[in-house]
Amino acid sequence: MTPLYARDEAAIAGIEKLRFFPLEVVSGHGCTLVTPDGRELLDLSATWTASGLGHGHPAVAEAVSRAIRSAPGAGGLSAVHPDSVGLAEDLLALVPGSGERRVYLGHAGSDANDVALRACRHATGKRTVLAFEHSYHGGVGVAMGVSGVHVDAGVTPDADAVFLPYPNPFRPSGDGIDADVAACLDLAEKHLATGSVAALIVEPILSDGGLVVPPDGFLARLHERCRAHGVPMICDEVKMGLARPGTMHAFEHDGVVPEIVTFGKVLGGGLPLSAAVGPAEILDQPPAAALLTTAGNPVCTAAGRAVLATIVKEGLVDNAAKVGAALRDALKALAGSPGADRIGEVRGRGLAIGLELVDPHTGDRDPRLAAQVVYRAWELGAVVYYVGGNVLEITPPLVLTEQEAERAAAILGEAIADAAAGKVDAQEVARYAGW
Repeated sequence: MTPLYARDEAAIAGIEKLRFFPLEVVSGHGCTLVTPDGRELLDLSATWTASGLGHGHPAVAEAVSRAIRSAPGAGGLSAVHPDSVGLAEDLLALVPGSGERRVYLGHAGSDANDVALRACRHATGKRTVLAFEHSYHGGVGVAMGVSGVHVDAGVTPDADAVFLPYPNPFRPSGDGIDADVAACLDLAEKHLATGSVAALIVEPILSDGGLVVPPDGFLARLHERCRAHGVPMICDEVKMGLARPGTMHAFEHDGVVPEIVTFGKVLGGGLPLSAAVGPAEILDQPPAAALLTTAGNPVCTAAGRAVLATIVKEGLVDNAAKVGAALRDALKALAGSPGADRIGEVRGRGLAIGLELVDPHTGDRDPRLAAQVVYRAWELGAVVYYVGGNVLEITPPLVLTEQEAERAAAILGEAIADAAAGKVDAQEVARYAGW
């Protein structure tokens, strides 16, 4: 154990750690992270998508430097300033919708989802929240209680949460994926028809549950049922939105316009920032019901405005679509190489890619292999994590180049081959619990 890692173990609370290998970093640039000994690592996580523009992007650095030099206070709680109002206006222009709308500004996707859910309960006078198994919406409050990942881990679910099965085309039930979609929609309809539902919250791509891409049209059909019963749909775009799927918003794939959209991670360019965009009749009341002293602060909102402007200016939606397709093709081309029989599926949209690792004889999930692969990838020079137990979540910065995509596929291919061949120290890997 290095001195820095030992200091971390002695000082930082374990309750906030999710470690897969002994990653130490002192700087970063673009899609590269730099370790204390000068080793450069290709970042294929973007800090779980939070560093969406890469590391040290000049636009963010300039915006933050400007804001911090003459910051007009430290939040938007009891004052207004140009960047908080400007960011809200930017989001209203960027997010489709109609009628009078408002923007909540917070620190993380967790609080954006929590506030959106609580606001829906207050506005409707109803309690039930429809969510999905293996979903993730946050680590606090109501958002935590409706996150299937947390419930799977033993967290007590929100008393009024109902969890629907998320259709998984790679792992359908015995009746097939079409039947799974129908069953999910029928169950949603059953609960919506009770008149007790305050909101439905859904990820257009199930991220931490295994980067599951639902069948085309699923989100649209789900939204139709919500609209028929006057129930607001909250689309959680915290991890998968803002250019990552090769569209500006992940929900665009199905042509829906959700009532409420939540953002986080990439929005802050590496700083704590989140937002919820939705109807004024929901997000305006009750006053002072969601107070965070430094929410909407000048520094983070300046960063957010720079992020949104950069996504548009640098054509990062198109880059995610183009480079993401190249990376998926390169990963699929690993077929026939050593260890390739452990790859069950390569799936995704844009630069949101899941690579599912399986037992080659049964097709069952192989969490042990996933842990060894991400560890070996780190040894070979790439940072990638797994979700859903056995799926490599490949979410590099949106500025990834095609050359970097080729390098990424080569490293992952070698890591899978080495792990499958037993070349990874399982005892060492076991020190890092991951999920």
